[in-house]
Amino acid sequence: MEELTRRVRTFAEERDWQQFHTPKNLAMALTGEVGELVAELQWLTPEQSASVMSDPDSGARIKAEIGDVMIYLTRLADVLGIDLMEAALTKLADSALRYPVEQARGSAAKR
Repeated sequence: MEELTRRVRTFAEERDWQQFHTPKNLAMALTGEVGELVAELQWLTPEQSASVMSDPDSGARIKAEIGDVMIYLTRLADVLGIDLMEAALTKLADSALRYPVEQARGSAAKR
């Protein structure tokens, strides 16, 4: 994760893009990229979406969109000074407490 963060930061610095990489702008760009990912899956059946990576063209588009989402999320976390791995691990631990296996197994109910 540190290597990706460093490379994304360097990419932006080499192009003098830091001036545009405000949290607001990065969050908006991230939202746009998530929208592009959703658009790739939007009209597929559940079965088609589960096997989308078996089609070379669709799979390549999905992979590219997930790459874009990861880059923008990494950049946003870096600009905000958030350790992305620590944030994700903390959230996962919180979710494990909120959704204990014995109560949540097989259920999509929110708590």
